[in-house]
Amino acid sequence: MHRHRRLCERAVDPLEIAAGLEAHGITDRTAARFRHRDVFSLAEELYARVPESTDGTTAERPARTPATTHAGRVGWTGRPDWTGWAALALLPGAVGSLTLVGLGHSGQRQLVTGLAGALALSGALSACLRRGPLRAEGRPVSAGGLWAYWLLAYLLCGDGLLEQLVSGGPDGPWPTTLTPLVALAFAMVPGAWCAHLFSVLARRRLAGSRGLADFSAGVRPLLLTLVGLYACALTGLSLLAALAFEDEDGGGTATTVTLGTLFLLARLLTVYGRPAAAVIGLAGACAVEALSCLTVLAGRLPGCEVLAAPVEAVVRTWGVGGVPALACGAASLGLLIHAAVALSRASAHT
Repeated sequence: MHRHRRLCERAVDPLEIAAGLEAHGITDRTAARFRHRDVFSLAEELYARVPESTDGTTAERPARTPATTHAGRVGWTGRPDWTGWAALALLPGAVGSLTLVGLGHSGQRQLVTGLAGALALSGALSACLRRGPLRAEGRPVSAGGLWAYWLLAYLLCGDGLLEQLVSGGPDGPWPTTLTPLVALAFAMVPGAWCAHLFSVLARRRLAGSRGLADFSAGVRPLLLTLVGLYACALTGLSLLAALAFEDEDGGGTATTVTLGTLFLLARLLTVYGRPAAAVIGLAGACAVEALSCLTVLAGRLPGCEVLAAPVEAVVRTWGVGGVPALACGAASLGLLIHAAVALSRASAHT
C-alpha cells in the first residue's frame, strides 16, 4: 500500500488498481505471496483500505463518470454521442467519391479538382481521427502520419511506376488508380465501429474477469475476430468500389485490404498507448515498397542482376500489386501479433 499509495488514492474502482499493478509487473503469483488468489483480489483489498492523508482524513476519490474511458477520453462510449462520430465516419467516403466523379467530368481542370479533393479528404480523415473510437487524446502526432501518406501515395501510383521499372522504363507518366483510395475512405465506418466494439467489449470483459490470465484469454480472440470482420468489410467495399467506378483491375483488392488492416492495427495501438510499435509497422511497409523499386533500378547495373530477381519473381507470379500486398501483409501480421499481446493487458483499458 505504501509503494502504490498514489495509485490507490486516484483509482475510481478496483479494476484501475489491478491494471496499475499489472503495469508494474505484479502477477497472480506475486499476489499469492500476499495471501490473495489473484491480482484482482489484491486490488480489491487495496481499494478498500485507502491510505489516510497526512491530516488523518481519508483521501477523497475522484468521481467516476459513465462515459469516461482510458486515456481520459470522454463521450464516445455513451449512447448520446455515437451518432455523431458514426455520421462523421461517412464523410471521407463521400468526399472521395465526389472527387473521383469530379475528376471524370473536370476536363482540363483535373489538377485543380484533384488538389481540392485531396485537401478535402485529408481534412475529413483528420476530423474522424480527432473524434470517436479512433481518437488518441493526449498523445503527440508522431512520424506515423508521414509513413501513412507514403503508403497512400504508393497505393495511387506505385504499381504503375513499378510496372514501368520492371519493363525497362520509366518511359513517361505512369498510370494512377483512385478506386482503392475510395474504398479505404469508406472503410473508416467499419474501422470506427470495430474500434468501438473492441473498447466496449474489452472493458466489459475486464469487469467480469477474476484474473489477468482470464482477461487476456478473452480479449485476444475478440481482437482477432474484429480485425477479421474489418478485413471482410474492406474486401466488400473494395469490390463494390471497383464495380461502381468500372475498375477492371478489381481495385487492387489484396493491396487495399492489407493496407487498410495495417492502418487499423496501427491506429488501435496508437489509441491504446503503443504509438512506437505503430510507427515501426508503417515504416517497415514503406521501406519494403521503396526497396522494391530501388532494387529493380540497381539490377540494371553490370553484375547486379540478382538484386532485382526477387521483385521480378513476385511481379511474374502475382503482378505488380503483389509487392505492396506482401509488404503491408507482413507489417499487418507483425502488428497483429504485437497487438494481441499489448492490448490483452488490463492496463491498456483503464
